[in-house]
Amino acid sequence: MSHDSTPDPAAGPSGAVPNDGTRRTFMKQAGGLLGLALAPPLVAQAERLTAYSKTVAGVTTLQLKVNGTVRSLQVEPRVSLLDALREYLDLTGTKKGCDHGQCGACTVHVDGRRINACLTLAVMNQGKEITTIEGLAQGEALHPMQQAFIKHDGFQCGYCTPGQIMSGVACVREGHAGTDDQTREWMSGNLCRCGAYPNIVAAVREVANQPAKG
Repeated sequence: MSHDSTPDPAAGPSGAVPNDGTRRTFMKQAGGLLGLALAPPLVAQAERLTAYSKTVAGVTTLQLKVNGTVRSLQVEPRVSLLDALREYLDLTGTKKGCDHGQCGACTVHVDGRRINACLTLAVMNQGKEITTIEGLAQGEALHPMQQAFIKHDGFQCGYCTPGQIMSGVACVREGHAGTDDQTREWMSGNLCRCGAYPNIVAAVREVANQPAKG
């Protein structure tokens, strides 16, 4: 009569098989030792991955002068000026439309020039004067362009309005609002899906025709 010579995996060093109570104790102890053996490498690996992700992200501390106030923030180098304004500085008046520089909803002024905030990086605008729609009014007094948009009903849903107003201010400042046709051409980078273009042109033209303030 043959006997199976395969050792029982639960057997102790002497080959004796522990009883049920001892077997459970043995398995718990073995599991605990295995956990202790694996924990440090796993923790160390997680720490390395975290450090690696931070290195790859390359978080940078920068300062942006927005609406006359210097603001400090920490962002990745890839963050656009638009996202820095909206997501980090909570200036949500500047809208994200197409995020490809095609609709003009994100128009802001940088050093007096209108730009699409989605097409420039935040880190590239340090040391520059940035003006958003929130910086146009003087306290409770609206900017003339804001007043003109209200007067001529230059908006419907209002989503494109901040960009339209910022572009309109720049258009007048640039001297590109001399006629209706010229205004339409130089405002063509700002799209209005509601189709309020005649009212927008009327608002910009009114401001352009106002006497210059000394």
